[in-house]
Amino acid sequence: MKTLASGKRRVAYFYEEPNNSTFRYRAYNMAQVLNDDKNGDVSASFFFLRDWARIDEIVELADVLVICRSRYCHRINHLVMKFRLRGKRVLFDIDDFVFDSSYAHLIMNTLDEDVSDPDRWDFWFSYIGRMGAALRMCDGAITTNGYLADKLAKYSGLPVSVVPNFMNKEQLDYSDAIFRHKQEREFARDERIHLGYFSGSPSHKLDYAIIVPAIESLLASDPRIELMIVGYIEAGPVLSKFGDRVKRQPFHDYVNLQRLISTVEFNLMPLQANDFTNCKSELKYFEAAVVGAMSIASPSHTYAAAIRDGENGYLAKAQEWLSPCSIPSDSGHCGACCGDCGMVSWRGSDVLR
Repeated sequence: MKTLASGKRRVAYFYEEPNNSTFRYRAYNMAQVLNDDKNGDVSASFFFLRDWARIDEIVELADVLVICRSRYCHRINHLVMKFRLRGKRVLFDIDDFVFDSSYAHLIMNTLDEDVSDPDRWDFWFSYIGRMGAALRMCDGAITTNGYLADKLAKYSGLPVSVVPNFMNKEQLDYSDAIFRHKQEREFARDERIHLGYFSGSPSHKLDYAIIVPAIESLLASDPRIELMIVGYIEAGPVLSKFGDRVKRQPFHDYVNLQRLISTVEFNLMPLQANDFTNCKSELKYFEAAVVGAMSIASPSHTYAAAIRDGENGYLAKAQEWLSPCSIPSDSGHCGACCGDCGMVSWRGSDVLR
């Protein structure tokens, strides 16, 4: 409460409960950078359903409410009404295309859900419908990229602003230290070529499947190549024949994840091509860039906008994943690529300026 009360204009972020993904990027990071305002004009804080006992204090203190990717319920309704009765603005922040139930089938197919299970249909129609209902109660929306902004505006009729994802102080400080260390060592490396696939959720099975044939071919043709998979995705039986050249790490916290990303030369970012995946942000790209890892990505809306093919990364359609990984990976070439990537800075103050 003290932090929220410290500014002249006060922003309260609501999220159902803290997690390591949307909450971090769309509430925690936002509040952190707003509180860095040296003039003290703006302050921000976040709260959750478990803080409901103090809701009246929050309503009195805050000038603006931002509801972050939260599903409609009686408490969301009460919260919005309390702000409305005081003439205060309410915004909805969302980072994924999960508010329009007419796309439920596409979403389920993309996430490899069991479409024969009625319970999964019930879950997704409930989840998407409640998200859309909460969105429509608000005065405006905020999202991560132009493609998703267009979808939001078309569905809700609300004014939509784009605030891209960015990294917080903890991520940046640790990443900067890693990158400086790599620079001091002139990007020295062994003779191997390290590929990495980093997944924060188990919902990317079909995305990962896009690159498995290319990885199998690369591992078979070049003994220097190794693969590290981090997160919830399994390498799969096809790659088991390559033994310890394919390594798996469990899910890691977002700071330690930066260390793991820094150990690979190529960060693999496959995505299926459809409206749902085109709404994804470029966060996987910049998390790799700041620690000097080169990304190879599907040409989705945001990836294609962030990556200059052949300069600060590579864009690869499904049939093209072999070629970037086959680039001769001598230390000079790799150091130059990593240096270019490392110049990218997704800092909150820069994004919000």
